[in-house]
Amino acid sequence: MSDAAVLDRLREHAILGDAPTQELEWLVERGELLHLEPGEILTSRVAGVVGALYVVLDGHLAIYVERGRGRRKVMEWFTGDVTGVLPYSRMKASPGTVYAETATDLWAVHRDHVPALPHECPDITARLVHVMTDRARSFTSADLQDEKTLALGRLAAGLAHELNNPASAIVRTSKALAERLVDVERAARALGAAGLTPNQEAAIDAVRDACLANPTRGWSTLERADREDDIAAWIEAQGGDALFAEPLAETAVTVEQLAQLAGVLEPAAINAALRWIATGCATRALALEIEHGASRVFDMVSAVKGFTHMDRAMVVESVDVGAGLRDTVTVLRSKAGTKAADVTIAVDGDLPQVQGMVGELNQIWASLIDNALDAIAEGGAVAVSARRDGRNVVVEIIDDGPGIPAEVRERIFDPFFTTKEVGQSVGLGLDVVRRSLERHDGSVDVESRPGRTVFRVRLPAEGVRSTGRFSRETQRIVIEGE
Repeated sequence: MSDAAVLDRLREHAILGDAPTQELEWLVERGELLHLEPGEILTSRVAGVVGALYVVLDGHLAIYVERGRGRRKVMEWFTGDVTGVLPYSRMKASPGTVYAETATDLWAVHRDHVPALPHECPDITARLVHVMTDRARSFTSADLQDEKTLALGRLAAGLAHELNNPASAIVRTSKALAERLVDVERAARALGAAGLTPNQEAAIDAVRDACLANPTRGWSTLERADREDDIAAWIEAQGGDALFAEPLAETAVTVEQLAQLAGVLEPAAINAALRWIATGCATRALALEIEHGASRVFDMVSAVKGFTHMDRAMVVESVDVGAGLRDTVTVLRSKAGTKAADVTIAVDGDLPQVQGMVGELNQIWASLIDNALDAIAEGGAVAVSARRDGRNVVVEIIDDGPGIPAEVRERIFDPFFTTKEVGQSVGLGLDVVRRSLERHDGSVDVESRPGRTVFRVRLPAEGVRSTGRFSRETQRIVIEGE
């Protein structure tokens, strides 16, 4: 095709058609015609850098990006559109694969000529900047939604697992408690039929109170077995039922206390007394297990509510950074558990609050801590800290993973860049962190070497000291792998 024919086609282009003739001629002199058949690839993420500015003269292009379960079409270009390398764009590699949906003609201006566009073709450059802005908005909107969906899916799976454990324990223990209450009623009737004196009742109550004061103890398996054997041997020596030894061995009661009780009871009443004490202690232990499970559910729900702030609008307010970090770690506890991770939190007691949107700041902490957990090996460690540094609040997330390779360290905050497997991320997590911090007048930097990677966030302090509700502490979370 002759230069004149190309110029005529450019003059018909929806975006560039009414640009000054000398600028269109500049594009003609430095470009070449490309023709793609349906299904042919123009650019791909695997191929590396995008090679040119592409003016769509005729046809239909579409970009597909892998999203775990398959590819997804995220953007299209038709006759009269422009794509590829644009002035001032930071994009280097294509975020996906661009296919020709129909037979397509393109005018391609090699990327080496694009830096000269603002000087040589100011009118065309202004038009292309608008195109770039629209493209960035479309990509960011679609991929940010995917990033949030992926993060929400991981978070929901972790929360479901984390909530399932105490919820299952509550159901299981409730059933056992219902059965145990029948034993308590029978034991009470048997004890009532023993015809005890007030002094004997007082002695039984004293032993039972001693058990209930500390109904369960953290005995080791060997210690528990030894205690159960000793108590069972004593009960059998009194002519009683050795089955009562198991619940009694879980408490702090001693054989000496039981022997003192036997000294004031008739032999026929000893078994009834032991049965009443054992069933009462077992019932209390089951009730405490239910309370513990319900408390875990309540704490998790509270942490999720604090993390998302579902009852608050997205408004700027005073934010307690320490509380947000704690809620975030609680929400990510399940993921830490899958790696038996050691997660520590240290927050200065005099940490001032910051001005910001609490939900958005919590999303920053979630992205950085989640990345740290991804980076570490089985049994690794992540340290989260918050301190005051002059007029700033500084949050550090440190992991002992292999570090960030030097060749990619400068790109980790670029949109669409990711080192994770396909479907695990769309490469916007750290870009979102950077842009969110810019909105909060904050910053983020990274230091990395093998065994120590530090993401450091700085936020301007509000100027008002926190209420002092949190003193400096180190919360160590050691979660066994599953």
